[in-house]
Amino acid sequence: MCDTAVALPAATARGATLLAKNSDRERNEAQCLELTPAARHAAGEAVRLTYLRIPQAERTHACLLSRPFWMWGAEMGANAHGVAIGNEAVHSVVPAQRRRALTGMDLVRLGLERAASAAEAVSVITSLLETHGQGGDCGHLGRFYYHNSFLIADPTEAYVLETVGREWALEKVVRIRSISNALSIDGFADRLIDRDRDRVTRGVERCARAASLMAGRDGALTVADMVALLRDHGPAAETDPAWTPAELVGRTLCMHAGPGDRRSQTVGSLVSELHPERSVHWVTATSAPCLSLFKPALLESGLPDQGPVATDRCDPGAPWWRHEVLHRRVLADYAPRAAVLAPERDRLEAAFRERIDTVLAADPGPAALRAEVDACWREGAEAEARWLADLEGAPPPGGGGTAYRRSWRRLDQVAGRLKA
Repeated sequence: MCDTAVALPAATARGATLLAKNSDRERNEAQCLELTPAARHAAGEAVRLTYLRIPQAERTHACLLSRPFWMWGAEMGANAHGVAIGNEAVHSVVPAQRRRALTGMDLVRLGLERAASAAEAVSVITSLLETHGQGGDCGHLGRFYYHNSFLIADPTEAYVLETVGREWALEKVVRIRSISNALSIDGFADRLIDRDRDRVTRGVERCARAASLMAGRDGALTVADMVALLRDHGPAAETDPAWTPAELVGRTLCMHAGPGDRRSQTVGSLVSELHPERSVHWVTATSAPCLSLFKPALLESGLPDQGPVATDRCDPGAPWWRHEVLHRRVLADYAPRAAVLAPERDRLEAAFRERIDTVLAADPGPAALRAEVDACWREGAEAEARWLADLEGAPPPGGGGTAYRRSWRRLDQVAGRLKA
């Protein structure tokens, strides 16, 4: 389960497009953050996707990608031309294809690699969809088959693209828009949405929640507002200072896993500020945005060292897993522990945004820009290490009844010994 939101320049404080996305997947399914360089490819060359081989494009663009560790495709990302894309699983009265074909994540990455505008990305994705179809298991431990919707943006415009099999519908965004795990384009959704499945995923409800949060700031939306949207736990958390994911019923924008059908959690988050001259991306590269730091990522500066590639086994050398250990320790007593780290989290993020604005205004060379980005990531890692040390010896997730504790204990065992 995932959520994506966009605000076009007229709705934002700085006149840039803002795209925000939470990627919700299974709780041990680490997500890899990576930069892929621009490249030219020989005629007749093929590219191996998650399940298919298809003809390679003559030229592919540099991309920032956040992808499940075992997939070729990406849940979200942006390219050097300021195109950003996020996708959602959607369910229809038409069953999803089980035969292996393109996955929604493949289509996200292909759109970013091959398109220099949002409109061109729509053309790339729909053409590939019509040619190759979509299908195959997109689950990690559990089988998961679905159709896909996409929110595709660039510095001047954005589109919602919804698909069922090889059929698709398109809506141009007017000002603000959100998508979730439910078809939403008028006519298309009325005919094809699976209402019974939506009562479980609550996609319509979460889509409305994201739209409402943006509407309250329409005309003045900032990166910080989009970050707050991705951290939202719903109306109940707004009024209850003791709110905890252990007692969660249903799903929220910032998702925490639990028993039964709540097997997914937010495992990575992105906010992209897309401007014609330069785009800046803010990434967690970790799970649980409510407990994570959004750090700067610019294609021209490169990424700081991401350590070993995280998988579904706990690896203390992988930043994603170091944070996931922190997340699970906070879950043991969520409200007071989250409240302790939130003030420093917010101060650091505000400082990161100010510092990146300052260094970009000076129009530095790549080395100076890389140094500032690296410094932000380093300070973020130091803060998380302190938070984790303060929780040394904390028990595993508690509360929420036996089923909640059992669900976490089982997945902890699957991941191996959880340690920092």
